[in-house]
Amino acid sequence: MTRTPLTTLDEVQLLDTTLRDGEQMPGVSLTPAEKVDIARELDAAGMHLIEAGSACTSDGEREAIRRVASEGLDATVTSFARGVKADIDHALDCGVDGVNLVVPASDKHVETKVGSTRDEVVETTVELVEYAKDHGLWVEVLGEDGSRADLDYLERLLGAGLDAGADRICYCDTVGAADPERTADVVSRLADRGPTSLHTHDDLGFGVANVHAGLKAGADTVHGTVMGVGERAGNVALEEVAIALDQSYGIDTVELERLYRLCRTVSEATGVALPPNKAVCGANAFAHESGIHTDGTLKDGTMYEPYPPETVGRERRLVLGKHAGRAGVKAALAEHDVAVDADELSQVVSRVKELGDRGKRVTDADLLAITEDVQGRERDRRVELVDLSATSGGNLPTASVRLRVGDDERVASGTGSGPVDAGLEAVRAALAGDSAVEGVSFDLDSYHVDAITGGTDAVVTVEVDLSRGDRSVSVSATDADITRASVVAMVDGLDRLLSAAAEDGSVPDAASLADD
Repeated sequence: MTRTPLTTLDEVQLLDTTLRDGEQMPGVSLTPAEKVDIARELDAAGMHLIEAGSACTSDGEREAIRRVASEGLDATVTSFARGVKADIDHALDCGVDGVNLVVPASDKHVETKVGSTRDEVVETTVELVEYAKDHGLWVEVLGEDGSRADLDYLERLLGAGLDAGADRICYCDTVGAADPERTADVVSRLADRGPTSLHTHDDLGFGVANVHAGLKAGADTVHGTVMGVGERAGNVALEEVAIALDQSYGIDTVELERLYRLCRTVSEATGVALPPNKAVCGANAFAHESGIHTDGTLKDGTMYEPYPPETVGRERRLVLGKHAGRAGVKAALAEHDVAVDADELSQVVSRVKELGDRGKRVTDADLLAITEDVQGRERDRRVELVDLSATSGGNLPTASVRLRVGDDERVASGTGSGPVDAGLEAVRAALAGDSAVEGVSFDLDSYHVDAITGGTDAVVTVEVDLSRGDRSVSVSATDADITRASVVAMVDGLDRLLSAAAEDGSVPDAASLADD
């Protein structure tokens, strides 16, 4: 595609505020350790600036910011600061590189929120910028609710900040109320005064569009959060900004191949699931089920994808269901090193479609079981769940499992954050025989639960994706007990992985597994 010039810049800087604005999302609270983990991932991806939190919040928040600031990151680490001197002092005490000084810009905020006047806000802003600069801090001045502010006053306020020594100013669409045209008008005025950033929210769905309008109008830095987490409808998603600027305009921001890993890290820390239809990080972003789409994609990856999944650290995924075609089923079987002739393939495709017509997602385990039946093959299970017990009423959830491994039985227990986690740890312990610890290691890549009946006796289906090295498998199990369904799915998936690994010689055979 012919690229339309957006800006004269070769690089746009990104400021991540996941650890501050993102944490303001209802239900999200990050520990100091989680903030450090996310900050490390942000830095590894090449994030330019990281707003580590709001130092005025609490002692615990200050401890988290101190830990991030002491990591020796390449990124500039900042703290959010309100328009009061004490906030800057708290930031200094945390050892950050700079502050994001937020001052009221709209009359609604100036008069109603803080009970002040325009002149007083300008005077206070100048004093605080000078104070922060005198103490060696990098300073950005943000005009809160700037998208709804009087433009002449906003320019006067932020211009005064620059004149006082601020390093840059920021256009804030605090409540996501602006459209791209308004954004362009405001930013073009501000950018004439000095370096200008963009802070947009997605309440009208204009988050990315407003970023593009602002960059085209002269801004050079974008605030946002990973996955777009944040208050209300969230902030603009930095991974979407990064990939769009690269693919559409050839503008560099961060290391794109680390974006998916970064999204996974934030999802796990915040408890916010990755939406399946989300750009870059969604489960369906590079998934194909339709026979026509799958066939075309297998012939040419660009047929139905705007960019290769490897660009953002992903892999293409073929999903089987009622829309599946011969090419997709054959390719899915090839991933498991299973060959079929034309007649067998027709039978497998027909049975896959039958399952899909019943509203069922066809997992790898389903596909392999169907193929084994069509080919008349019997498979000896390498690992099978014999018994499971779990308790979660005390302070430490525990679970114990009895597995049949080859001709042997193994019993082990585990603890975890919940009964499902404890069950997983028990399975790991049962399989960690002295001679095969590495051979049975595996990763739980995804875990999804669907209630398929209502009421307190609901039956649930648990779907898991497990991987071992470069092999992966998807499995589902249904039960009235979510813990049992989860463990059964994990054990079935692991059984498939071990069977495949035994064929290529990368794991000991059943006899070795059974030998303690």
